[in-house]
Amino acid sequence: MTITGRAFADIVIRGGTVVDGLGSEPFRADVLIAGDRIVAIDPAIESNANHQIDASGCIVTPGFIDVHTHYDGQAIWSRRLAPSSSHGVTTVIMGNCGVGFAPCREEDHGRLVSVMEGVEDIPEIVMTSGLPWTWRTFPEYLDALESGQRDIDTAAYLPHSALRVYAMGERGAMRAPATPEDLSCMASLVVEALSAGALGFSTASVPVHRTSSGAYTPSFGAAQAELMAVATAIRRAGRGIIQMLIDFSDGDPAAHIEFMKKLSRASGGLVTFTLAQIDSRPDLWRTTLEILEAANREPDVMIRAQVFPRPIGMLLGHELSLNPFTLCPSYAALASLSLERKVQELRQPDVRRRLLSELPVQPKQPLALMARNFAHMFALGDPPVYEPAPGSSIAAQSRMKRLSPEELAYDLLLEKGGRGLLISALANYSDYSLDPTLDMLNHPDCLPGLGDGGAHYGMICDASFPTFMLTHWTRDRDGAKLSISQAIAALTRRPALAFGFDDRGMIASGAKADVNIIDYDKLRLHAPHVCADLPAGGKRLDQSATGYRATICSGQVIARNDTPTGATPGKVIRARAPTLDAHGGSSATG
Repeated sequence: MTITGRAFADIVIRGGTVVDGLGSEPFRADVLIAGDRIVAIDPAIESNANHQIDASGCIVTPGFIDVHTHYDGQAIWSRRLAPSSSHGVTTVIMGNCGVGFAPCREEDHGRLVSVMEGVEDIPEIVMTSGLPWTWRTFPEYLDALESGQRDIDTAAYLPHSALRVYAMGERGAMRAPATPEDLSCMASLVVEALSAGALGFSTASVPVHRTSSGAYTPSFGAAQAELMAVATAIRRAGRGIIQMLIDFSDGDPAAHIEFMKKLSRASGGLVTFTLAQIDSRPDLWRTTLEILEAANREPDVMIRAQVFPRPIGMLLGHELSLNPFTLCPSYAALASLSLERKVQELRQPDVRRRLLSELPVQPKQPLALMARNFAHMFALGDPPVYEPAPGSSIAAQSRMKRLSPEELAYDLLLEKGGRGLLISALANYSDYSLDPTLDMLNHPDCLPGLGDGGAHYGMICDASFPTFMLTHWTRDRDGAKLSISQAIAALTRRPALAFGFDDRGMIASGAKADVNIIDYDKLRLHAPHVCADLPAGGKRLDQSATGYRATICSGQVIARNDTPTGATPGKVIRARAPTLDAHGGSSATG
């Protein structure tokens, strides 16, 4: 487009290379922002903008969209949704996997806290200190979110476990079959939540999801009739997405996708699920995608898989929730010590000898068993390596060094003053290569997801994946890569369209002014570290990057040179039933 005269705006971004999110080849242009909108893109804009940003040598991209987070609590008690907003993310979807904090009666606060503590590794004291519980219904929860301030935009699902407990009380928590009256109640609550702006409904039925006491979550094993009742209620409300976490270990993806087809047709909208390469069936993802392709060719079916762009990994360390020795009887006496005191004890020869000789006890959480999966465990390093060579596993390295895997892990964890980190690859790394993940990322029915920001505070720090997408997949990988246009589209416009955020995910005139200015050549991802900024002094993993010259949300600069500015323009996205615009398109965002 051509600009005549001088354009008046709040921000002009000058001299950058625009990667527009639409899949176009990068091009050099200035970008003009007025209020919360992009108003012009042109090679040379004359402007009296209040704020000019030099983007020379940088790429200019839309703000990133993370479709799978758990900021349900952090969005209440914190103004920053980090790590996500440290990695160019300007929109997050929370309430995934059927867990969250609304709707909830006062007498059930403890139940939902127990679910979140067990499933999402959020300490109970953090939640009881940080949550004011000024809500009961889901609409009231959205109001509570809206009354706060935060740096980026949030959208929220109605979570199945919370819904079930609210509708059924003790029977719901104990996973009793829903009666017709229960289904009617749940359907009414679904319509109420969607009418208030919920993005949709989330559910999970995987055996590794347990409460803090080790019990299955309320949504585990829910009957198909219950989910169909929810889907029918979504259609009655006019729109809504269904997010699912499914156990594919039974090796029957056709049955799962057949049911998702029914849900998509019944609800009239998108069904999305998590897809990964699992060690027990390392080629199952290929079969799943073939079946998914065929399903999406059928009328009235829209299903998208969410794929994590690196190994789905659990971090292990002495400051974290787990390490290979956490479940050893002798470690219990060390667990509550400060890191410095713990390291002193661990360096004692008798303590080392005792821990190396002990076998771990059976855990309440099945996931803890993976803390000794030495064949798929690696030293993380700094900068972190997320596609390590097969010969660098703890098992392989211990053979080379003529040590036991336990001995090598013990020594690595004591590096950096006891801050050494190991990563256990739980999925997406069966063959010690991310080539299968690349095939999934390249598939038109797949989107990147599973960053899990706001959860797994002492175990996982994967919300940094947008930076990894750019550094590893477009620049640094030794092997097949993604183009920069592919990667940016996967992080921006493609999820925006799939999830109904029609106003964002692109550098285009009239689009929401969510923008990143990134020094691409200097972009670096740093190793995770522990910080103590949660309520009650709780600790969490965080991960930073360098190279983000600026991140803009709704026309306000929320970070400059990798440092937050303190601006809090973030809004609650209240989804609404889609309406056709003048060009025949649709919009479902608030």
